[in-house]
Amino acid sequence: MKKFKAHILIVDDDERIRELIKQYLTDNGYLASTANSAEDATEKVRIIKFDIIVLDVMMPGQSGFDFTKENKKKIKTPIILLTAKGEATDRIQGLEIGADDYLAKPFEPKELVLRINNILEKTKSINQKRVVSFSNINIDLNKSVIINNNKEYKINNTEKMILEKMINSPGQTFTREEIGKLINLSKERSIDVIITRLRKKIEYDPKNPKFLQTIRGAGYVLWIE
Repeated sequence: MKKFKAHILIVDDDERIRELIKQYLTDNGYLASTANSAEDATEKVRIIKFDIIVLDVMMPGQSGFDFTKENKKKIKTPIILLTAKGEATDRIQGLEIGADDYLAKPFEPKELVLRINNILEKTKSINQKRVVSFSNINIDLNKSVIINNNKEYKINNTEKMILEKMINSPGQTFTREEIGKLINLSKERSIDVIITRLRKKIEYDPKNPKFLQTIRGAGYVLWIE
């Protein structure tokens, strides 16, 4: 099954524009759906979770501004407004009511893709787990500490980078090569030493790890769920 970068909803009363944007996004690896009005979009977002909504402002019936104002807090999906109005006051109004970006028509499809990518990167960063608790163990990357049975251990930047990757991919095995690229270190023995050091902070019994385990012939995995 093909893996898409994200699912985008395109909302515009102009069929030609809808299909043009849809084709360009599809060609660039996105899954794209369309709606011909704000009312149509409202029905779709009730049953489908989209990653971004690309929304025309000037449409018959409910405007893009009204849709954004009514739905932004409910769905929490990033919105890019499209409009023929390029004045600063219109851009400000759109941003004030909750839009994440604003693109004036006519625009280059490539610019829209760049803006979509920027929002996705920001969303990914915001959604990254930084604090996790499991089995009387608390890992707080914001404070750079691990608390294991009320005993506090400091973690350095290298350990933090590894933990952040593993915390956000629980159950995924990472090879020594992948970990080495992440922390800019090529010596496998040095990576093993870092993992051993982390186990002393995470595990109840570092010699018999329950959470940060070795997968023979594959690499390391963190089980926290």
